Amino acid sequence: MNINSVGFHSVYDCDYRVCRETASGRYILILTKSRGQFEFGGTVVSLPAGTAVLYGGGYVRSYGADDEPFVCDWIDFEGEDDREFLDSLELEINRPMRFHDTDFISGLIRSIASEFYSINARRVKMLDNLMKTLLMKLSDTGIYKGNVQLSSEPHYSSLIDLREKIYRNPQMKWNVDSMAADVNMSRSYFQHLYSEVFGVSCMTDVISGKIEKAKEILSETSCTVSQVASMCGYDNEEHFMRQFKKIVGVTPTKYRHNR
Repeated sequence: MNINSVGFHSVYDCDYRVCRETASGRYILILTKSRGQFEFGGTVVSLPAGTAVLYGGGYVRSYGADDEPFVCDWIDFEGEDDREFLDSLELEINRPMRFHDTDFISGLIRSIASEFYSINARRVKMLDNLMKTLLMKLSDTGIYKGNVQLSSEPHYSSLIDLREKIYRNPQMKWNVDSMAADVNMSRSYFQHLYSEVFGVSCMTDVISGKIEKAKEILSETSCTVSQVASMCGYDNEEHFMRQFKKIVGVTPTKYRHNR
C-alpha cells in the first residue's frame, strides 16, 4: 500500500477550498475534525466533524471550510497494486460516512503519519500493515453510525445540527416531539426524513449516543455505573445496564475491565 503523503490534524483557514480530480489509481481519505462543506454530484452539503470520505480515482473532490477554519486528517495513497484487497472490503467510495469511534480511526492516521515521516528500518512494512488495518476498520459496518444519505432537502443542515446535539448531549431527555420541534417539523415528517437521511430512526440514534458516551466515561474515568447512567440521561440504573449489555454485548462493569 503506497502512501504518497499524509497529514494529521491539519488546520486550514476559513477560505480554504479544494476542487480537483483524483488521479487514476489514487485514493484520498479525509476525516473531518471540524464542520466542512462538501459537494457530491452537484449537491453541496455541510458535514460535521467526525465524517469520513474516501475519494477514488477519477472523481472530482470538492470540499473545504464552512465559515470556520477547516481541520482534518488525510491520507493520499495508491491502490492499484492492492486492488483485490480493496475490492474485498467493499468500501464506500465518494460518499460521506459517519462512525461510532472516530478517535480510533484518527489514532490510526496519527500512527501512519508518525511512521511515514520516520526513518524506521521497517517503515514500509509498518505503513502497509497500518494502512490495511485502517481500511479494514473503515469497512467494518459494525462501527457505522449510518452512512449519510446525500440530499438537497432544505432541512438537511438542520438535521445534521440536531444529530450533533444528540450525540453531544446524551444526558438530555430526548423524545420525538422535542426533536421535531427543534427542527420545526411535524412529528411524522421528522421521523420519516430522519430515517431517510441517516438510515436509522431518531430514537435508535438517541440510544446510540447515550451508549457511546457511556463507553467513553467507563474507559476514561472511575465513575460508578450509577453515575455513568445518570450522566447519560438514564433515571434507572437497571435499565441502563440492560440496554448497554444488549447493544455492546457485555455489562458496563465487564466493558470497563476489558479496556
